[in-house]
Amino acid sequence: MRRTLTTLRTLAAALCGTALVLTGTAATPAQAAGKALTPAWELRDSGSDARFRGLAAVSRTTAWAAGTKGTVLLTRDRGRSWRNVSPPGAGTLEFRDVEAFDARRAVVLAIGEGEASRVFRTDDGGTTWTETFRNADPKAFYDCLAFFDARHGIALGDPVDGRFRVLATGDGGRSWRVLPASGMPDALPGEAAFAASGQCVVTTRGRSGGRDAWIATGGAASSRVLHSADRGRTWTVTGAPVPAGDPARGVFGLAFRDRAHGLAVGGDYRAGQPSERAAAVSGDGGATWNASARPPGAYRSGVAWLPRSRTTALAVGPTGSDVTTDGGRTWRAFDTGSYDTVDCAPDGGCWAAGEKGRLARLTARSGR
Repeated sequence: MRRTLTTLRTLAAALCGTALVLTGTAATPAQAAGKALTPAWELRDSGSDARFRGLAAVSRTTAWAAGTKGTVLLTRDRGRSWRNVSPPGAGTLEFRDVEAFDARRAVVLAIGEGEASRVFRTDDGGTTWTETFRNADPKAFYDCLAFFDARHGIALGDPVDGRFRVLATGDGGRSWRVLPASGMPDALPGEAAFAASGQCVVTTRGRSGGRDAWIATGGAASSRVLHSADRGRTWTVTGAPVPAGDPARGVFGLAFRDRAHGLAVGGDYRAGQPSERAAAVSGDGGATWNASARPPGAYRSGVAWLPRSRTTALAVGPTGSDVTTDGGRTWRAFDTGSYDTVDCAPDGGCWAAGEKGRLARLTARSGR
C-alpha cells in the first residue's frame, strides 16, 4: 500500500507540476532529481473473459467491475485477486454500469429493451442481491446510472415518445420511479445515449448530496450535453463540438470535477473511422463547450479527473489511453491497450476496464 501511495503521489505531482496534489506531501526524490514520470496501466488478472464497461473505483485497494454475461467482480486487495459476486441467474444480462458506495454496497444496471433493463443492489459485498427495478415498457432502453450521494440517484434511458427517460431513487437504489418528461427537452431525430462506459449520465457527488447532473448524447445531426440542476426534474441542452451526424458518433463519456469544470469525450466508435474532434471542455457547467486544441487521436469512451487535481485527467478507448495536464485543452497518449472505461477514487486510486476481462490500476514509470 505504501509503495502504491508513493507512486500515485509522485505521478500526480509530476503530471500536474506541483508537489501538493493528492495527499499534500512534499516532492519525492525522483521529482527533485527532475526525472520524468509517465502514467501507466498495470494489468491485473481478472480471471474472466467478460467485457467490462461498468467500473466503480472505491479506493486504491477496492473496485467493482460489471460486464457481459451478467458478470460482477470485486477486488479488495489492489486487484491482486477478483471475486466473482455476480447476481444469481443473471448470465443472460448485459451489465453496463455499476455505482459503489463502499466495499459492501453497490448498484448495477443491466441494459436492453423491455425487461432486459434491470437494476440490482447489494449490501453485503455481492453475497446477496436484490432486483430493485425491472423495466416494463417495451419502448424503454436504459443505458447508465449515477448517484448524487448514498441515497439519491438517477438512471438514464433512451428517448421514449421523443424525450429521454429518467428514473430516480431516493433510497439508495432500493426503489425507482420514472420522472415526468415535462422537464426534458425534445430529443433530436436519431438521438440516444451510448451505454459504452457508464458515463452517459454523471453527477456532482458528495456526502451532502449534489443536485447537478449531465447527459451525453449522440447519434443525431449534432452531439449535445443536457444539464439538470434539480436532480433530473428539469433540463437544459447545449451543443458539443464532438463528431456527429451518424448513429455511431457523439459524446460517449462525461466527467465533472465540480459544478463548473467538465470534460467530454467521444467520436466515432467504429474501428478505423477518424475522430478528429474526440474531446471538448467546459468551464461553465456545460452551458458552453470548446473543442480541445489537441484532442486524443481516436475515439474515446471514458474519462475521469484525477482526484484533487484541477488540471489532470485520463481518457480511455479501444485504441489507447491519453492524459491531459491542462484541464482538457491538450491530450497526449500514454498507452495503446484497449479499455472502455476509467474511474478514480477520492484517495487517488485510478482503475480502467475493458474487453476480454481487462482490468488495470494506474501506476507510473520513469522516463529517460
